[in-house]
Amino acid sequence: MIGREGIAAGFTHFGGLPRTLLGDNARALVLGRDRATGTVSFNPAYLAFCRDWDVQPRACAPYRARTKGKTEAGVKYVKRNALADQAFDSFGALEQHLAEWMTLADQRCHGTTREAPIARFEREERAALRSLPLRALPRRTQRLRRRVALDAFVEVDTIRYYSVPHRLVRDHVEVLVEDRLVRIFHGTEMVATHARSTEPFARVVDLAHYAGLWRSALDDAATPGLALLGRDLADYAAVVDGAQ
Repeated sequence: MIGREGIAAGFTHFGGLPRTLLGDNARALVLGRDRATGTVSFNPAYLAFCRDWDVQPRACAPYRARTKGKTEAGVKYVKRNALADQAFDSFGALEQHLAEWMTLADQRCHGTTREAPIARFEREERAALRSLPLRALPRRTQRLRRRVALDAFVEVDTIRYYSVPHRLVRDHVEVLVEDRLVRIFHGTEMVATHARSTEPFARVVDLAHYAGLWRSALDDAATPGLALLGRDLADYAAVVDGAQ
């Protein structure tokens, strides 16, 4: 889901749509490929996204520098020049930093083209983009099947985790990812509802999902002492002293 939202944000940033969308082979985009025929099986949700935006999806050829290498080189550049030795308090702070960094990076002389990327874009590429939709496109929900981990979390968007009742550990559940909510179902029963997180590696927890796993102080106070069971610690001390 986050990947498709990022692509849509890219369309908005550049102010237009390409005709073909070349992507990596991430599971959120590509389910697999037939090596004999070269046929790519795209994720149905990704295909629906491409239909909504009227773009033709393509996938990088694995281990081929002309496609895969181009995408990896861009990722490497951002990691080394924008993110190295940086720390951020939140995902929002990271996004703001990258927005400011992109403005500077667009003005730098590119090592291959020997000109600033923004100059090349304005001269050769902007006119090739098609217009953005006049109306905002509907947001699609995403339905995922997940197995509950031993810590009673399910994984969504690779790096976000949501709790479910601990009784469902090792069971399979369906996760419905909406614009603002994440709802989790076990069969027809909705077992958890969470506000959708935008923070990477976030753990969204409902403490009620862990009720009964640990004894609280109130539980200990309610537990009858030895005296109520007909014994006292002094009785055991006397036995020990007598044995000595």
